[in-house]
Amino acid sequence: MHIHIVAGGPKEYLPSLQDFQEENVIWVGADRGVYYLLEQGIVPHEAFGDFDSVTEEELSFIQEKITHVHIFPSQKDETDLEIAISWALEQQPTNIKLFGVTGGRFDHTLANMQLLVKGIEQKVLMEILDRQNRICMKEAGEYSVQKEEEYPYLSFVPFTKEVTGIFLRGFKYSLTNASIQWGSTLCISNELVEDTGTYSFLSGIVIMVRSKD
Repeated sequence: MHIHIVAGGPKEYLPSLQDFQEENVIWVGADRGVYYLLEQGIVPHEAFGDFDSVTEEELSFIQEKITHVHIFPSQKDETDLEIAISWALEQQPTNIKLFGVTGGRFDHTLANMQLLVKGIEQKVLMEILDRQNRICMKEAGEYSVQKEEEYPYLSFVPFTKEVTGIFLRGFKYSLTNASIQWGSTLCISNELVEDTGTYSFLSGIVIMVRSKD
């Protein structure tokens, strides 16, 4: 089972959600992201939020179209997106994709990127997607990565204070037993030169970003 969550970030950052329709997908909306889904002809299974970013008319439309609408007070300890992610993780999915979580207010973007650690904690692959980037979080280990013409650039940003024992193979800029710390740009804007590359690190957590031109 795959869960796709759409939040209420600026609509111009959203890819076409129809491109991500597939079997065994449960769509979930968070706040204005619910309305974005309905605009693209997708009726989400669940809707979460205080809905302070929609009009009364839009909220009525949402409640007419969707059976499970969970309305929360605007004053709460979690964002609408975090509430939706918590519900999604309880379903024990194979992976979770997040849309509408970048752009606009930078505090929300930063917080949303940090929410990826919840996937690390529960061993569920979580990924952020927008028109320009695909973002995920990886803990220490060894991984393979395929060359993609659409996303030629790969960057690794330390999430923990230090990431050690980094090896990059099949990349334009290879690394052998390197380390990066907060504030380092050593692993920004790399490219694959082989069809398949590998990256590994011995300790720490990184945010991996694949970007278009």
